[in-house]
Amino acid sequence: ALYAQHPEEKDNGSVLVKQTANFDISGKGDAPEWSSADWIPLPQRRGTADYDTRAKLLYSDTGIYGLFSCQDKKITATFKEDFADLWTEDVIEIFFWPDASMPLYFEYELSPLNYELPILVPNMDGDFLGWRPWHYDGPRKTRHATHINRDNNGNATGWLGEFFIPYALLKPLKNVPPKSGSTWRMNMYRVDHDQGNSAWSWRPVQTNFHDYERFGVMKFE
Repeated sequence: ALYAQHPEEKDNGSVLVKQTANFDISGKGDAPEWSSADWIPLPQRRGTADYDTRAKLLYSDTGIYGLFSCQDKKITATFKEDFADLWTEDVIEIFFWPDASMPLYFEYELSPLNYELPILVPNMDGDFLGWRPWHYDGPRKTRHATHINRDNNGNATGWLGEFFIPYALLKPLKNVPPKSGSTWRMNMYRVDHDQGNSAWSWRPVQTNFHDYERFGVMKFE
């Protein structure tokens, strides 16, 4: 099946996110704060590019930190601007749905070349389109960095994407900022184009990445 659940995958649709002090990001995931977070595997759901993909999450009093590690032998990325159609090339994505009473969620995409797509998505019975943030500066601005790993011959072996999404950007969504014990719905994805179109996701979806009813749960410690 296109988005079949892996047999070895435990049917545990929740992840515990630990609290952290705020820290600087480099794109390499080398901040000591990351040592407190466990890797979350993203099983492959589609395609034949058999690459290990995993992510880490942390939360602070001002926002959410994310780190993706993507094994990759060829970087397919040409866009050199934010808000481009990043999902048509190599990309990582995370969707936050803090208030499940309303079909409105935040989508964040980051390319290997460190270009981003932050949008708010109203999804009305499968009819959806993203809206760009207004007054996107100051405390509402994300922080992000990427790093491409290469071997001694200069060939790509993978890439890392690291980002910080401030709660101020998620206004006026409810259940933001989270408190200890809060829960949000969430999913994480990766797309790669080495052998056609391959996709990974934390939780399996049926139709597309916007299948929000199938998102998992993030619990704030």
